Amino acid sequence: MANTVKVAIIQDSPVFMDLKASTDKALSLMEKACADGAQIIALPETWFPGYPVWLDEAPAMGMWDHAGAKALYRLLYENSVEMMDDTIQRFQQAADKHGCFLVIGANEREGKTLYNTIFNFAPNGGQPLRHRKLTPTYTEKLLWGVGDGSMLDVQQTPWGPLGALICWEHWLPLLRAAMHDQSEVVHVAQWPAVSEPHMIASRQYAFEGRTFVLASGMILQKGQAIADVKRRYPDEKDAIALLETMAGDDDTWLKNGGSAIIAPDTSFVVEPVHEKAAILMADLDIDQVREGQMALDVNGHYSRPDIFELTIDRRPKKNVKTRNEDKG
Repeated sequence: MANTVKVAIIQDSPVFMDLKASTDKALSLMEKACADGAQIIALPETWFPGYPVWLDEAPAMGMWDHAGAKALYRLLYENSVEMMDDTIQRFQQAADKHGCFLVIGANEREGKTLYNTIFNFAPNGGQPLRHRKLTPTYTEKLLWGVGDGSMLDVQQTPWGPLGALICWEHWLPLLRAAMHDQSEVVHVAQWPAVSEPHMIASRQYAFEGRTFVLASGMILQKGQAIADVKRRYPDEKDAIALLETMAGDDDTWLKNGGSAIIAPDTSFVVEPVHEKAAILMADLDIDQVREGQMALDVNGHYSRPDIFELTIDRRPKKNVKTRNEDKG
């Protein structure tokens, strides 16, 4: 097993609410990171086509039957990905071409429901692993459905298992236990932006899981978000009007990045970067993971299975099941 891996976090703004333009931008940034030697590349939560910032910033977004909220949901749905659609295939082809592992956050649709989803691509992998956020947080429940236990797998790499979780999932103790049991050596912690509490959770995860953590956040200013929507959808007056109720001026940071690369002992390999676009890169020494296991393995020698037990239901959960009679 290789001892060193070069990783990169792409901290930048999407082309807000524009899936194709965001995809083109991400692939260009990915090419740059690969040219600099990156072998694992991470992007933030729902970077495609942007975190729905109006949930946090627009006062009327939760009003029943609000025209602007409905319009923004429709636009978000139209700019979401589907498993193995053209967008997903473009990223799989890029991973294959460059021989890199890629972890991205996207709004995903299946049927008439949206999900907050991680896509974890391996070179020559055929199709990516998926993980849907198990519990949308607070106002996110207005937009996203829930994930299930069928999408908790890690990606196998030459350096060891690569896993990822989304935002407040890092405060779900039993989910953390399920991930730690898979012996991640690199973990991508996706956030809209990495605030102080988010950084605390990311560093705690690194220590508890004895893993490197790529805490990945996006940048986005109010003026850019509104300008992107106006440029792509000039006739969507209700959607634009709701975005314009967000507090602050055009230079206000709705998401200010904060990405960082964290070692298993919680120290920073790369310090947090705020309010600017950047590609954070580092060479990670996997021996640090192995050495840290001597003192702590929360699902191994530092656990008490005689007292505690976790059962994981990995069956896909579908509301509608079809059972056909045996026709003999």
